[in-house]
Amino acid sequence: MPERETIERAHEDAREGKSPSTQAGEFVREQMHHVREGRHGARSTKQAIAIGLSKARRAGVKLAAPREGTASSKVRKQASRDYRKGQSPSSRKPSASRSRATSAALKGEGRVAASRKSLARQAHPAARRRGSVARHRSAMKAGPYEKEQGAPPGGTQSRGSRSSRAAG
Repeated sequence: MPERETIERAHEDAREGKSPSTQAGEFVREQMHHVREGRHGARSTKQAIAIGLSKARRAGVKLAAPREGTASSKVRKQASRDYRKGQSPSSRKPSASRSRATSAALKGEGRVAASRKSLARQAHPAARRRGSVARHRSAMKAGPYEKEQGAPPGGTQSRGSRSSRAAG
């Protein structure tokens, strides 16, 4: 069950008109925190992300299942099942023994899946697959946000390398 704060943040994103994937990102973020805290583990970063997306769909985020050709039929079927479950009113209480079994299985997994290195290793090829136009658009969207957060102009990486070159 997702935390109340996460659901509230997702609802806030929805009210602000943000995309379902942004809303689902809150659940993925929560999942990464759980793995980092040691509440449970994950076999891979991809698994941790998948758990977060599944929780988002079940919590009512209107995130459609992946299209044919982008994921296996088993994954697509499960995603559409999660989506339907989230859109319909809850009728049954989750099975306690099944929940315990899932938690026990995840407890045995590692914690590396939520490390910065693992997330970068997952994100870089995913961004490459999206293509340069999509990457450019998301960078332009991030611009005002970075300004709002007080990031230095030109990004932190270039700023650091410039100052080190000037010193040497």
